[in-house]
Amino acid sequence: MNPSNDRLIVPRRFCGPPSSGNGGWTAGALAATIPLDAGRGHAWPAVTVALRQPPPLDVALPLTDDGGARVATYDGRPVAQARRAERDLEPVGPVPADEARGAEATYPGLRSHPFPTCFACGTEREEGDGLRIFPGEVTPEDGQARAAGTWRPHPSHAEDWHEYRDDVPHASLPVTWAALDCVGAWAADMADRPMVLGTMTARVDALPAIDEEHVVVGAARGQEGRKTFTASTLYDADGRVVACAEHVWITIEPAAFA
Repeated sequence: MNPSNDRLIVPRRFCGPPSSGNGGWTAGALAATIPLDAGRGHAWPAVTVALRQPPPLDVALPLTDDGGARVATYDGRPVAQARRAERDLEPVGPVPADEARGAEATYPGLRSHPFPTCFACGTEREEGDGLRIFPGEVTPEDGQARAAGTWRPHPSHAEDWHEYRDDVPHASLPVTWAALDCVGAWAADMADRPMVLGTMTARVDALPAIDEEHVVVGAARGQEGRKTFTASTLYDADGRVVACAEHVWITIEPAAFA
């Protein structure tokens, strides 16, 4: 994906609920329109994206700049707003790959899923189409519930518009944001508390290598009314932090997003 500076399109493949965009992919696609800092190579600064309404699919959303924010609109109303974050992010602690693999068998979405079409965690997505990240419960950290799963980026998740010093293909920035997305909600009991992404802040240190096993870890960070707070981190095969994120989720009635 080569991001346009004047419009954003969320293809149907990248849905969350069946009729709207996956929040992480949409947020990452908007974040990709913010220029890299000089000297950071292929690392992206921390960006906060607020989703104002369900992102429509297969529609050109005009992009404008408003007070330092990048705004995608639909019918004159904001869909998402992105701006550079004014703080850094603390990673969620790592989970060994074998523990994350074992946890996938306990993924609550295998029994009941509010959005089985979701690009990131949907059980109805085929291998090589969706990400099929199925996080299950793992050892808590500082008393906070955590969930983890593995992810091996498929060649169909690769981008083709960056030039790299090596010949290894990498997943796109929007796909990387999508990988950091739903694991947070599942750590916060998504099965009993269906929710959609409201705000996501992410920092990407490197794009994930295609065909390399990664571990995605999510952690619950508390609740306040309809809001749920979580965090997530993506680790590569050598245990290095690839990217990390924080989220604010809004509890919803799934039928409203059917």
